[in-house]
Amino acid sequence: MRENKKRQQILNVLAKSIRAIIENEELDFEKLEEIRLRIDQPLIVEYENVEMLLPSKAKNKHIVTKEEIRETMDYICKYSLYAYEQELKQGFVTIEGGHRAGVMGKVILENNRVKNLQYISSVNIRVAHEIIGCADSIMQYITKNREVCHTLIISPPRCGKTTLIRDIIRQISDGNQYVRGCTVGVVDERSELGGCYLGVAQNHLGMRTDILDCCPKAEGMIMLIRSMAPHVLAIDEIGTSEDVHAVEYAMQCGCKLIASVHGMDMEEASQKPVLGDLIRKRRFERYVILENRHHPGEIKTIYDERGSLLCSGL
Repeated sequence: MRENKKRQQILNVLAKSIRAIIENEELDFEKLEEIRLRIDQPLIVEYENVEMLLPSKAKNKHIVTKEEIRETMDYICKYSLYAYEQELKQGFVTIEGGHRAGVMGKVILENNRVKNLQYISSVNIRVAHEIIGCADSIMQYITKNREVCHTLIISPPRCGKTTLIRDIIRQISDGNQYVRGCTVGVVDERSELGGCYLGVAQNHLGMRTDILDCCPKAEGMIMLIRSMAPHVLAIDEIGTSEDVHAVEYAMQCGCKLIASVHGMDMEEASQKPVLGDLIRKRRFERYVILENRHHPGEIKTIYDERGSLLCSGL
Protein backbone atom coordinates (compact mmCIF):
# COMPACT_ATOMS: atom_id res chain seq x y z
CA MET A 1 0.00 0.00 0.00
CA ARG A 2 2.78 2.44 0.93
CA GLU A 3 4.68 1.60 -2.27
CA ASN A 4 1.56 2.21 -4.38
CA LYS A 5 0.96 5.59 -2.73
CA LYS A 6 4.57 6.65 -3.27
CA ARG A 7 4.40 5.45 -6.86
CA GLN A 8 1.32 7.57 -7.58
CA GLN A 9 2.77 10.65 -5.89
CA ILE A 10 5.84 10.51 -8.16
CA LEU A 11 4.01 9.62 -11.37
CA ASN A 12 1.54 12.48 -10.85
CA VAL A 13 4.26 15.12 -11.35
CA LEU A 14 5.91 13.62 -14.42
CA ALA A 15 5.14 14.56 -18.01
CA LYS A 16 2.84 11.95 -19.53
CA SER A 17 5.49 10.61 -21.92
CA ILE A 18 8.03 10.27 -19.09
CA ARG A 19 5.36 8.71 -16.90
CA ALA A 20 4.68 6.03 -19.51
CA ILE A 21 8.36 5.08 -19.71
CA ILE A 22 8.67 4.81 -15.93
CA GLU A 23 5.50 2.72 -15.71
CA ASN A 24 6.73 0.32 -18.40
CA GLU A 25 9.90 -0.32 -16.38
CA GLU A 26 7.84 -1.81 -13.53
CA LEU A 27 10.20 -0.36 -10.94
CA ASP A 28 9.83 -0.93 -7.21
CA PHE A 29 9.37 2.64 -5.96
CA GLU A 30 10.72 1.66 -2.54
CA LYS A 31 14.07 1.13 -4.28
CA LEU A 32 13.85 4.12 -6.62
CA GLU A 33 16.04 7.04 -5.48
CA GLU A 34 16.08 9.69 -8.23
CA ILE A 35 14.60 10.55 -11.61
CA ARG A 36 16.74 13.03 -13.54
CA LEU A 37 15.41 15.06 -16.47
CA ARG A 38 17.78 17.28 -18.47
CA ILE A 39 16.84 18.97 -21.74
CA ASP A 40 18.31 17.12 -24.74
CA GLN A 41 19.89 14.47 -22.51
CA PRO A 42 18.88 10.85 -21.75
CA LEU A 43 16.30 10.09 -19.07
CA ILE A 44 18.22 8.72 -16.06
CA VAL A 45 17.08 7.10 -12.83
CA GLU A 46 19.04 6.06 -9.76
CA TYR A 47 17.73 2.65 -8.70
CA GLU A 48 19.20 0.60 -5.84
CA ASN A 49 22.26 2.86 -5.92
CA VAL A 50 22.82 2.09 -9.64
CA GLU A 51 22.35 4.57 -12.50
CA MET A 52 20.01 3.43 -15.30
CA LEU A 53 19.30 5.05 -18.68
CA LEU A 54 15.70 4.53 -19.80
CA PRO A 55 14.11 2.69 -21.46
CA SER A 56 16.51 0.12 -20.00
CA LYS A 57 15.77 -2.57 -22.60
CA ALA A 58 15.83 -0.29 -25.65
CA LYS A 59 18.94 0.46 -27.67
CA ASN A 60 17.89 4.07 -28.20
CA LYS A 61 17.38 5.83 -24.89
CA HIS A 62 14.71 8.48 -24.41
CA ILE A 63 15.97 12.04 -24.86
CA VAL A 64 14.18 14.53 -22.61
CA THR A 65 12.62 17.50 -24.41
CA LYS A 66 11.99 21.08 -23.40
CA GLU A 67 8.25 20.39 -23.58
CA GLU A 68 8.55 17.47 -21.14
CA ILE A 69 10.42 19.66 -18.67
CA ARG A 70 7.74 22.36 -19.01
CA GLU A 71 4.90 19.86 -18.53
CA THR A 72 6.60 18.35 -15.49
CA MET A 73 7.06 21.80 -13.93
CA ASP A 74 3.38 22.58 -14.59
CA TYR A 75 2.39 19.51 -12.58
CA ILE A 76 4.91 20.20 -9.81
CA CYS A 77 3.86 23.83 -9.39
CA LYS A 78 0.18 23.30 -10.21
CA TYR A 79 0.46 25.55 -13.27
CA SER A 80 1.73 28.53 -11.25
CA LEU A 81 5.50 29.04 -11.05
CA TYR A 82 4.84 32.38 -9.39
CA ALA A 83 3.04 30.73 -6.46
CA TYR A 84 6.18 28.64 -5.80
CA GLU A 85 8.67 31.50 -6.11
CA GLN A 86 9.93 31.14 -2.52
CA GLU A 87 10.69 27.46 -3.03
CA LEU A 88 12.14 27.86 -6.51
CA LYS A 89 14.67 30.45 -5.41
CA GLN A 90 16.11 27.78 -3.11
CA GLY A 91 16.37 25.40 -6.06
CA PHE A 92 13.68 22.89 -5.13
CA VAL A 93 9.96 22.30 -4.58
CA THR A 94 8.62 19.78 -2.06
CA ILE A 95 5.73 17.74 -3.41
CA GLU A 96 3.13 15.56 -1.74
CA GLY A 97 4.74 12.74 0.19
CA GLY A 98 7.79 14.81 1.11
CA HIS A 99 9.52 14.07 -2.20
CA ARG A 100 11.71 16.85 -3.58
CA ALA A 101 11.91 18.23 -7.09
CA GLY A 102 15.26 19.95 -7.53
CA VAL A 103 15.31 22.46 -10.38
CA MET A 104 18.04 24.26 -12.33
CA GLY A 105 17.82 27.01 -14.91
CA LYS A 106 18.53 30.70 -15.42
CA VAL A 107 18.81 32.61 -12.15
CA ILE A 108 16.93 35.88 -11.69
CA LEU A 109 18.78 38.19 -9.30
CA GLU A 110 17.42 41.03 -7.19
CA ASN A 111 19.85 43.04 -5.04
CA ASN A 112 22.48 40.35 -5.72
CA ARG A 113 20.24 37.65 -4.22
CA VAL A 114 18.43 34.85 -6.02
CA LYS A 115 14.82 35.90 -6.59
CA ASN A 116 13.61 33.11 -8.87
CA LEU A 117 14.50 30.69 -11.66
CA GLN A 118 13.35 30.72 -15.26
CA TYR A 119 14.08 28.68 -18.39
CA ILE A 120 14.18 25.49 -16.33
CA SER A 121 16.67 23.07 -17.92
CA SER A 122 16.99 20.29 -15.33
CA VAL A 123 14.63 18.59 -12.90
CA ASN A 124 15.71 16.00 -10.34
CA ILE A 125 12.91 14.13 -8.56
CA ARG A 126 14.37 12.77 -5.32
CA VAL A 127 12.17 10.07 -3.87
CA ALA A 128 11.75 10.36 -0.10
CA HIS A 129 12.34 7.15 1.84
CA GLU A 130 11.42 6.88 5.47
CA ILE A 131 13.07 3.97 7.27
CA ILE A 132 11.40 3.55 10.62
CA GLY A 133 13.84 2.05 13.11
CA CYS A 134 17.05 2.80 11.20
CA ALA A 135 18.41 4.58 14.30
CA ASP A 136 17.73 1.65 16.64
CA SER A 137 21.35 0.53 16.75
CA ILE A 138 22.81 3.90 17.78
CA MET A 139 20.28 5.17 20.35
CA GLN A 140 22.16 3.56 23.23
CA TYR A 141 25.34 5.37 22.16
CA ILE A 142 23.89 8.89 21.77
CA THR A 143 22.01 8.86 25.08
CA LYS A 144 23.10 8.74 28.71
CA ASN A 145 20.90 8.22 31.75
CA ARG A 146 17.90 8.43 29.40
CA GLU A 147 18.97 11.92 28.26
CA VAL A 148 20.13 12.92 24.78
CA CYS A 149 23.80 13.72 24.23
CA HIS A 150 24.89 16.60 22.00
CA THR A 151 25.44 14.63 18.79
CA LEU A 152 27.12 15.55 15.50
CA ILE A 153 26.59 13.23 12.53
CA ILE A 154 29.45 13.45 10.04
CA SER A 155 28.69 12.07 6.61
CA PRO A 156 29.74 12.24 2.96
CA PRO A 157 26.89 13.03 0.53
CA ARG A 158 24.34 10.28 -0.16
CA CYS A 159 25.11 8.27 2.96
CA GLY A 160 21.68 8.50 4.55
CA LYS A 161 22.30 11.10 7.25
CA THR A 162 18.93 12.82 6.76
CA THR A 163 17.07 9.51 6.99
CA LEU A 164 19.01 8.67 10.15
CA ILE A 165 18.36 12.06 11.80
CA ARG A 166 14.67 11.77 10.96
CA ASP A 167 14.39 8.49 12.86
CA ILE A 168 16.48 9.81 15.76
CA ILE A 169 14.02 12.71 16.07
CA ARG A 170 11.05 10.34 16.06
CA GLN A 171 12.54 8.13 18.76
CA ILE A 172 13.50 11.04 21.00
CA SER A 173 10.08 12.64 20.56
CA ASP A 174 8.10 9.48 21.31
CA GLY A 175 10.55 8.09 23.86
CA ASN A 176 11.89 4.56 24.28
CA GLN A 177 14.05 2.49 26.62
CA TYR A 178 17.04 4.77 26.03
CA VAL A 179 15.47 8.22 26.22
CA ARG A 180 12.51 9.90 27.88
CA GLY A 181 10.04 11.27 25.35
CA CYS A 182 10.62 15.03 25.16
CA THR A 183 9.88 18.11 23.06
CA VAL A 184 11.98 18.33 19.89
CA GLY A 185 12.30 21.48 17.79
CA VAL A 186 13.23 20.90 14.14
CA VAL A 187 14.54 23.62 11.84
CA ASP A 188 13.87 22.14 8.41
CA GLU A 189 15.46 24.70 6.10
CA ARG A 190 15.23 22.55 2.98
CA SER A 191 12.07 20.57 3.85
CA GLU A 192 14.03 17.32 4.02
CA LEU A 193 13.40 16.17 7.57
CA GLY A 194 9.66 16.70 7.85
CA GLY A 195 9.00 16.84 4.12
CA CYS A 196 6.20 19.33 4.79
CA TYR A 197 3.56 19.68 2.08
CA LEU A 198 1.08 22.54 2.50
CA GLY A 199 2.34 22.95 6.07
CA VAL A 200 1.84 19.33 7.10
CA ALA A 201 4.80 17.02 7.76
CA GLN A 202 4.72 14.00 5.46
CA ASN A 203 7.28 12.09 7.55
CA HIS A 204 6.84 10.70 11.06
CA LEU A 205 8.81 12.89 13.46
CA GLY A 206 7.07 11.94 16.69
CA MET A 207 4.25 13.29 18.82
CA ARG A 208 6.30 15.94 20.67
CA THR A 209 7.95 17.53 17.64
CA ASP A 210 7.52 21.11 16.39
CA ILE A 211 8.76 22.00 12.90
CA LEU A 212 9.86 25.27 11.35
CA ASP A 213 9.70 24.58 7.62
CA CYS A 214 11.78 26.44 5.00
CA CYS A 215 13.37 28.59 7.69
CA PRO A 216 17.08 29.50 7.82
CA LYS A 217 18.74 27.37 10.47
CA ALA A 218 20.34 30.10 12.58
CA GLU A 219 17.20 32.21 12.75
CA GLY A 220 14.98 29.16 13.24
CA MET A 221 16.90 27.85 16.23
CA ILE A 222 16.49 31.18 18.04
CA MET A 223 12.78 31.27 17.17
CA LEU A 224 12.19 27.77 18.52
CA ILE A 225 14.09 28.41 21.76
CA ARG A 226 12.09 31.57 22.44
CA SER A 227 8.67 30.28 21.43
CA MET A 228 8.54 26.50 21.99
CA ALA A 229 11.16 25.81 24.70
CA PRO A 230 12.40 22.56 23.12
CA HIS A 231 14.45 20.10 25.14
CA VAL A 232 16.22 18.98 21.95
CA LEU A 233 16.96 20.89 18.74
CA ALA A 234 17.55 19.01 15.49
CA ILE A 235 19.04 20.49 12.32
CA ASP A 236 20.49 19.07 9.14
CA GLU A 237 23.69 20.16 7.39
CA ILE A 238 25.15 23.01 9.44
CA GLY A 239 27.56 24.99 7.33
CA THR A 240 27.73 28.74 7.86
CA SER A 241 29.32 30.53 10.78
CA GLU A 242 25.84 31.80 11.69
CA ASP A 243 24.63 28.20 11.97
CA VAL A 244 27.51 27.23 14.24
CA HIS A 245 27.11 30.30 16.48
CA ALA A 246 23.39 29.51 16.81
CA VAL A 247 24.26 25.92 17.75
CA GLU A 248 26.57 27.17 20.51
CA TYR A 249 23.91 29.60 21.73
CA ALA A 250 21.33 26.80 21.87
CA MET A 251 23.73 24.64 23.89
CA GLN A 252 24.24 27.48 26.35
CA CYS A 253 20.44 27.77 26.66
CA GLY A 254 20.24 24.17 27.84
CA CYS A 255 19.05 22.56 24.60
CA LYS A 256 20.53 19.29 23.47
CA LEU A 257 21.64 19.34 19.80
CA ILE A 258 21.31 16.75 17.07
CA ALA A 259 23.07 18.09 13.97
CA SER A 260 24.85 16.92 10.84
CA VAL A 261 27.68 18.16 8.67
CA HIS A 262 29.27 17.01 5.42
CA GLY A 263 32.63 15.34 5.94
CA MET A 264 34.55 12.09 5.77
CA ASP A 265 35.68 11.86 9.39
CA MET A 266 36.25 13.79 12.62
CA GLU A 267 39.56 15.15 11.41
CA GLU A 268 37.97 16.77 8.37
CA ALA A 269 35.08 18.15 10.45
CA SER A 270 37.49 19.61 13.01
CA GLN A 271 39.24 21.56 10.24
CA LYS A 272 36.07 23.38 9.22
CA PRO A 273 36.00 27.10 10.14
CA VAL A 274 34.15 27.88 13.40
CA LEU A 275 32.73 24.34 13.68
CA GLY A 276 36.24 23.13 14.42
CA ASP A 277 36.29 25.35 17.51
CA LEU A 278 33.22 23.58 18.92
CA ILE A 279 34.86 20.20 18.34
CA ARG A 280 38.11 21.27 19.98
CA LYS A 281 36.12 22.68 22.93
CA ARG A 282 34.39 19.27 23.21
CA ARG A 283 30.93 20.82 22.98
CA PHE A 284 29.56 17.77 21.18
CA GLU A 285 29.42 14.63 23.31
CA ARG A 286 29.00 12.12 20.49
CA TYR A 287 30.23 11.90 16.90
CA VAL A 288 28.57 9.47 14.48
CA ILE A 289 30.52 8.81 11.25
CA LEU A 290 28.53 7.39 8.31
CA GLU A 291 29.63 5.59 5.16
CA ASN A 292 28.01 3.90 2.16
CA ARG A 293 30.02 0.80 1.33
CA HIS A 294 27.07 -1.57 1.09
CA HIS A 295 24.02 0.63 1.66
CA PRO A 296 23.19 4.20 2.76
CA GLY A 297 23.14 4.82 6.50
CA GLU A 298 25.96 2.47 7.49
CA ILE A 299 27.50 3.44 10.82
CA LYS A 300 31.26 3.47 10.42
CA THR A 301 32.28 4.65 13.91
CA ILE A 302 30.94 6.47 16.96
CA TYR A 303 33.23 8.56 19.19
CA ASP A 304 32.76 10.42 22.46
CA GLU A 305 33.75 14.05 23.10
CA ARG A 306 37.37 13.08 23.73
CA GLY A 307 37.61 11.23 20.43
CA SER A 308 37.59 7.82 22.12
CA LEU A 309 36.02 5.06 20.03
CA LEU A 310 32.70 3.81 21.42
CA CYS A 311 31.85 1.37 18.63
CA SER A 312 32.40 0.65 14.95
CA GLY A 313 30.73 -1.19 12.10
CA LEU A 314 27.12 -1.14 13.30
